[in-house]
Amino acid sequence: MNLRRSTAALAAAAVIGLAAPAVAAGPSPSASPTPAIPDGLYGSADPTYDGVWRQSLTLLAQHTVGAEPASSAVGWLTGQQCANGAFAAFRPDPAKACDAKLMVDTNSTGAAVQALAALGGHDATTGKAVTWLKSLQNADGGWGYSPGGASDANSTAVVIGALAATGEKPQEVRKGGKSPYDALLKLALPCAGDGAGAFAYQPDKKGTLAANADATAAAVAGALGKGLAGDGMKPDGATLTCKDATDPGQAARNGAAYLLKALAKDQHLTQALPGAKPQPDYGNTADAVVALATVGQGEQAARPLRWLEAHYAQWAKQSGPAAYAQLILAANAEGFDPRDFGGQDLVRLMDATGPAPKSVPDADASSSDDSGTSATSDEGDGPLRVAWIVGACLLALTAGGILYTSRGGRRP
Repeated sequence: MNLRRSTAALAAAAVIGLAAPAVAAGPSPSASPTPAIPDGLYGSADPTYDGVWRQSLTLLAQHTVGAEPASSAVGWLTGQQCANGAFAAFRPDPAKACDAKLMVDTNSTGAAVQALAALGGHDATTGKAVTWLKSLQNADGGWGYSPGGASDANSTAVVIGALAATGEKPQEVRKGGKSPYDALLKLALPCAGDGAGAFAYQPDKKGTLAANADATAAAVAGALGKGLAGDGMKPDGATLTCKDATDPGQAARNGAAYLLKALAKDQHLTQALPGAKPQPDYGNTADAVVALATVGQGEQAARPLRWLEAHYAQWAKQSGPAAYAQLILAANAEGFDPRDFGGQDLVRLMDATGPAPKSVPDADASSSDDSGTSATSDEGDGPLRVAWIVGACLLALTAGGILYTSRGGRRP
């Protein structure tokens, strides 16, 4: 689930007829002004399409390393919730009630639930969000990115993680007799042919499934009932072999086998945006590490994590707090030290993009300030995320209008 998952940008581009990714477009005299960065929010880039997502990952990563986030950072996230329990990618004016123009989505909501549930003490907020998510479950047991959207692997996996984080049993959350795991099994490719064992994001218009590494990384963790942070298991030493999947556990192992094959040559996944030269996909590689560790393939996952350790710096600096958070979650799943990752302290780099946590284990006293003032940092978090969003998401014109789909992480 890479920075994976807001599609409002892509939807808007489609409506106005833009073929190029949003990051490729130059400034326009009629462009809307960039929103000011609110106090408490991590990152310095426009939060319109990923504010809640990057904040959730950052808080989740801080919790993972034993830090206590700043009150202002947690308050910003809880303040983004709508009265019905949903979250949008970004709500610029929390004092204004959510209306039909605000595009709420399952990915932002699911990520916020996972972060707030991990921190504890937010049962009312997460309870309303889970109730909203349950109300959107599709007849196949899964979830799409936006209300009414067709189920996809990434969104279904994010919601599974939210359900599990709040003590729900995903297999018991059903619509028409179908659970989220049934939806993921429908998106799992067979063990023969191209992409054997992988997960598709969604079927195409003909119902054909195409392997998608991003969707596979998300679905492997989701099929095991885990969220964005995964759950590193003791390596089992077993060689993964694709077998007919009749249960989510086997589907997860099949997906992991696909990821290992995709990573084998270069130790990283690759992304290819329309009209652009293929390049390393750092975020989805980090997600793949989490997925592999969660399925018990930690020894195999160590190799791509070491590749990230040697190559992440420029990507993370440009992409901002969510990128550092993904790396921290991957390092944690593998038992690596995020404070000494390629000679750098990922936690300190991430924390420098926003309000200093109340407390950080083994950090100096200066980290205890909770003034809500962002530390000086030149990290951004917009361009590469938006590019990823555009490359990972699909738009389909349906009889009912435009169907917005996500990621990827992510899932943006």
